[in-house]
Amino acid sequence: MQEKFNNNRQTGKELPKINERITQSPKDLVRVIDSEGEQLGLLSSEKAIEQAKKEGLDLVLISDKSDPPVCRIIDYGKYKFDQEKKAKDIKKKQHSAVIKEVKMRYKIEEHLNQVKFNQAVRFLKGGDKVKVTINFRGREIQHSNLAIDLLNKLANDLKDITEIQQPPLKEGKNMIMLLMPKKNDNQNKK
Repeated sequence: MQEKFNNNRQTGKELPKINERITQSPKDLVRVIDSEGEQLGLLSSEKAIEQAKKEGLDLVLISDKSDPPVCRIIDYGKYKFDQEKKAKDIKKKQHSAVIKEVKMRYKIEEHLNQVKFNQAVRFLKGGDKVKVTINFRGREIQHSNLAIDLLNKLANDLKDITEIQQPPLKEGKNMIMLLMPKKNDNQNKK
């Protein structure tokens, strides 16, 4: 058995009404703005649609909340494209920071320390927050001052690109520090 497909896209928001879909009665007045942005005044919706068709464009209901409703004579396809483009730009500018974790031990070799440092730099440059965790085993927890020194050294090495959101804090058998990327003037200008 063959399924029927619904080709109508559901965008989640209502599209503006155009031409005959404007639910005003034909005699009701609407405020009309032409394609150059100049007001044509109050016209019946019937005459406004005729005016739009003469220009080869569409009458689009911009605001039905005002009295009288505001309509604009524009190319609907271009208008719809511009609205979608604006929505994509807004969505692109929103970036939710993800918390990435870098796990280490306080007895760490210099090479591994550099690897973890590079990993933290990569996460921070990607715009993510970094949770640095030092895990203690057995009686190592008695040397928590060495772990604090290691975390402070890491934060000091990264001070150009990061801010400390949460200083080193002991949680059970772990020592945790939370770093977040620094807000640069260059990032704000983009």
